[in-house]
Amino acid sequence: MTSHSTPEVVVTGLGATTPLGGDVASTWEAMVAGRSGIRALDADWAAELPVRIAGLMVDDPTNHIDRVKARRMDRSEQAALVAARQAWRDAGLDEDDPDRERVAVSVGTGIGGARTLVDQHDRLLAKGPRLVSPHTVPMLMPNGPAAYVGLEFHVLGGVHSAASACATSSEAIALGLDIIRSGRADVVLAGGTEAVAFPLPIAGFAAMRAMSTRNDEPTRASRPFDKGRDGFVLGEGAGVVVLERADRAAARGATVYARLAGAALTSDGYDIVQPDPEGTQQARAMRLAIADAGLSPADIAHVNAHATSTPIGDMGEIAAIRKAVGEQPVVTSTKSMTGHLLGAAGAIESIATILAVRDGVVPPTINLDDPDDELTLDVAANVARRMEVPAALNNSFGFGGHNCALCFQRV
Repeated sequence: MTSHSTPEVVVTGLGATTPLGGDVASTWEAMVAGRSGIRALDADWAAELPVRIAGLMVDDPTNHIDRVKARRMDRSEQAALVAARQAWRDAGLDEDDPDRERVAVSVGTGIGGARTLVDQHDRLLAKGPRLVSPHTVPMLMPNGPAAYVGLEFHVLGGVHSAASACATSSEAIALGLDIIRSGRADVVLAGGTEAVAFPLPIAGFAAMRAMSTRNDEPTRASRPFDKGRDGFVLGEGAGVVVLERADRAAARGATVYARLAGAALTSDGYDIVQPDPEGTQQARAMRLAIADAGLSPADIAHVNAHATSTPIGDMGEIAAIRKAVGEQPVVTSTKSMTGHLLGAAGAIESIATILAVRDGVVPPTINLDDPDDELTLDVAANVARRMEVPAALNNSFGFGGHNCALCFQRV
């Protein structure tokens, strides 16, 4: 339970680049409208792959970064920088010019610079070691996105990089909450990035039979909770939020989106890939996040589910939500529209949860045409749900049994 001496933490800035839009406003508008960002991969390299669909960023990050600088960055780093710039500007920190020793970064990635690693390995084999880029290591290192964000804003309060598969950016946001509560910083840029829509990861996930093979129906392929779901669809992009001490935000007259009221992490201790089918630790993460917020399960009106459109995971999460929160929340999975952004998923879905709280609207789970028989909770199916959302959860669960729940509250 949060003590009276613990500072409140609020969200004062949002930034994103996704398969639905090049910023938060366009992404949110598309989510509420129920549009899909999934499309066929028409590049030559995709022709022989068993999966030929993905959610690519609609606005290439190189449109917003100096050409020379962009060439020295992996695509995941580029996306993180674009989202962070948006969030910083949205929070009004350009005008505020905070003490950089009181600003921190917590930006993670699930896979990171794998595209650079493969490209440079190919170059090594084809052209020899002398033609390998001198920027290879900074481009492929998993802390690269966080480091570039820190450099952009001359951050001196610490730069952190979580790496916990699909729970990465939610864990990064949870760490940001802890950093401010501990007194180590007043402002934290927190979130995640991923850009690995290229042959090796797609082939690897496909070999696991984790991905949808609806190559002829891209926009209908991601279908959480539906009987016809056959795996997730890979997406790419980045999301960053500005977390800030509430008293600091109030003193400078900042616009506040929501309160980050609580967070919790648990682990399954079960399997490197499969979630525990009992969902015990998923449910515990939700209960702990609610308690950390000083709320009760009955206060939670909405859950943005991790639900990736896999046969086992979706219904296991429904059981966990029911166990932890009860029957009253309206559930959705925005992955039905964005696909699964891996290390960026939690940040993008946190932004959706924050805006659901602010605007009083739950975005839909599209493609939910034939609900699973075990779907025992109310899902906003196919159309957005207008409703009061005083408090909501965002769930993120990653390979290895990483579970993270974040609790956002209306201010």
